[in-house]
Amino acid sequence: MSIDGTATVLLAVLLVVAITVLLALLWPRIRVLARVALVAAVLLSVTAASLLELNRLTETYPSWAELAGSSPEAAPRTVLPGHGRLETYRVPGPASGMNQAMMVYLPAAYFTPEGARLRFPVIEALHGYPGTPESWVRRLDIVDHLDREITAGRMAPTVVLLPRQTPDRLLDTECTNLVGGAQAETYLTVDVPDWARTHLRIRTDAAAWGLIGYSAGAFCAMNLALKHPDRYTAAASLSGFADPGIKVGDHSEKTTNNIAWRLAHLPQPPIALWIGWAADDHGASRGSRDVVRLARAPLTVTTAIVPKGGHSHATWQEMEAPAFDWLSAHLARPAP
Repeated sequence: MSIDGTATVLLAVLLVVAITVLLALLWPRIRVLARVALVAAVLLSVTAASLLELNRLTETYPSWAELAGSSPEAAPRTVLPGHGRLETYRVPGPASGMNQAMMVYLPAAYFTPEGARLRFPVIEALHGYPGTPESWVRRLDIVDHLDREITAGRMAPTVVLLPRQTPDRLLDTECTNLVGGAQAETYLTVDVPDWARTHLRIRTDAAAWGLIGYSAGAFCAMNLALKHPDRYTAAASLSGFADPGIKVGDHSEKTTNNIAWRLAHLPQPPIALWIGWAADDHGASRGSRDVVRLARAPLTVTTAIVPKGGHSHATWQEMEAPAFDWLSAHLARPAP
């Protein structure tokens, strides 16, 4: 039974009910110390059930092993003919000092005789906070979405990287280089691409590289693309914000790591952004609209608004396929 499964949460709720009923039945017949113990048990079980449900929603700890502090390699995914494959690799970071597991989606064409002679475009997919790359797989069904869009011809065969953007799942880096802390920006824009270029059959030119993210990952995608136009040509934001919402340590959250400030005060690069949000997601809507309002040529922006859904996985699933299709259209195609 997985830690983030619905069955685990239901079992915890049943335990709360059972202990509460037991307390009610035994209350007149037990002494003070026993009553205190049962009340404490009720409180602890309610707390545990609440934390399990919170973890289920955020997938901070997708497995019991990760809760215990280990990060096991993902089990091989069953691959059907004509479908992409999800692999897990360990990606060291000589430039950043970070060393993390990364899932990689390899399209079906990667394994064909024709594909063996090609190098593929690349998209880095960034998760939210709290969260892990597993949220892309479990909650957003990224593999099925990519398989479907590529098979339908709406998207070119593309390698998709799903890196972790923090060495501590309870530390929110917003994909920045924290002063005296995790160097997430360097890991994502230097170490991960360098590793991918060495170990995968991919294109190395910036015209074939893009970024996508949801929630905090959406801020990451826009911010990294704007800061590194020599490495990325396009980025897609699903419910993103214009500022990181954390303290970086050098006040750059108000300047160079603030998208609104950057667009207002620095030259805008010749890249493309896809920005989507739900109309009833007031925080992301405000931040996304600020980015759209401040954008100027040569930066180009495409917007997509869903009427409702809030800041949720349901909204991101609705925007996911169109965002990937748009990204693919803006990236260079597979080439020898």
